[in-house]
Amino acid sequence: MDKIILNEMDANFKNEIASQPGAEHFQRCFTCGTCTASCPVAEVNEEYDPRRIIRMCILGMKKEVLSSDLLWMCSRCYTCYALCPQGVKFTDVIEVLRDMAMKEGYVTKDRYKESRELDKFIQELRCEMINQKIHPDDKKDKKVKEMVEKELKIKW
Repeated sequence: MDKIILNEMDANFKNEIASQPGAEHFQRCFTCGTCTASCPVAEVNEEYDPRRIIRMCILGMKKEVLSSDLLWMCSRCYTCYALCPQGVKFTDVIEVLRDMAMKEGYVTKDRYKESRELDKFIQELRCEMINQKIHPDDKKDKKVKEMVEKELKIKW
């Protein structure tokens, strides 16, 4: 990890976040790690650590948080939200941070919109794949294949 330079920290960042609906209690986090341990994204991307993102917010690392690609990795599955013993609504915090990143020019409105569309596609694909596993038949397999080909603009 890079050095933390105190005069580059934004002491008001945590207050900006906490003033937004859904993120009011994010400072309750006591870094137990339940969010990270239960996160499907953290399971496949060792750099993704919801607990660390919260700590960075509390420390005032505004630029580092809002410019981070990790902000866009959350799959919005709400597992962390459901399991947090302190009631931190991490998924809502991520939405607040994404909105701040867009409003403050760290990402474009187009990237924000693309992220929302990708989240929707991933959830649709997940639902189709689960449905296919529960009720296998060739039509559903074909639908998943078509969804992936259309989204990725490739032939599978």
